[in-house]
Formats: sequence, C-alpha cells, structure tokens
Amino acid sequence: MILKHQDCKPDKKVRPGIGILLFLVSIVLFVLTGPIGFIFALFHELFKRGIHGVGEYGLQLAISIDQLGNVLMQHFFNALWIKKGGYKFGNRDETISSALGKNKQLETLTGFGKAIDWILDKIDPNHSLNSIDYHIEPLEEPTHFK
Repeated sequence: MILKHQDCKPDKKVRPGIGILLFLVSIVLFVLTGPIGFIFALFHELFKRGIHGVGEYGLQLAISIDQLGNVLMQHFFNALWIKKGGYKFGNRDETISSALGKNKQLETLTGFGKAIDWILDKIDPNHSLNSIDYHIEPLEEPTHFK
C-alpha cells in the first residue's frame, strides 16, 4: 500500500567515527545477507501472495534503492539539477523523484534537472510530481521491540 507521508524531520547529527563504522558494517551485512534475504523474500511473496506480492516487494526495493541514491548522490544532484535556493536532495527518507518533484513545483530545476524530469515523464507521466512525499507502508502491523 502506498500512502502520503507528510513528516519531514531533519536528520539527526552523528559523530563522524560512528557514521563511518556503521556504514562499513552495513556494507558487510548487505553483502553477506542480502542475497539470502532477497531469494527468501521472492519465494515468500510468491507463495504467500503470488505475482502481485513479488511486484509489491520489487516496488519496495526500488523505493529503498531510490532513497539510498538520494543520499549517495545528494551533492552531485544539488550541484547539477537545482538552482541556488532550491529544495535540497539528500533526505534519507525521501526518493530522488520526490525531491525532483518538489523542485519542479518550486521552478528551481536547472536545464539538466528539467531534462531528467522530462525523461521520467516519458516513462511515467507526472512521475516526479506524483512521487512527492510517498513511501511504502508495511502490509502488516509492525512488531514493536521493548
């Protein structure tokens, strides 16, 4: 299920050493466990909800990778895709398309940013505008740890 998300909080400050250490640990864990988790999830969704479950899982992965790209490429996108004073890329809870759409609304896209938005519009009409602040919600109630 896709829901509109309105909460835009700034990222919490982290000590540099902790951030680098957590980044390295996350890479190792991803490389070691990612393929197993991916294969397990594909079969789980296929047998639990069929091809629609696999499709939704694929959308969840796409959005998560898009959010990673928004953080990873923030300096590049901020330099090349938006004018001074535009809405900044880099929010870890937001997709590239959402930030692109906000800049389209603000009319702060550079020529290169407009070209990227035009390409996305050819694939999916009004993609960036429709992507503003959307995220994927889990289908089940989350498990809360105490």
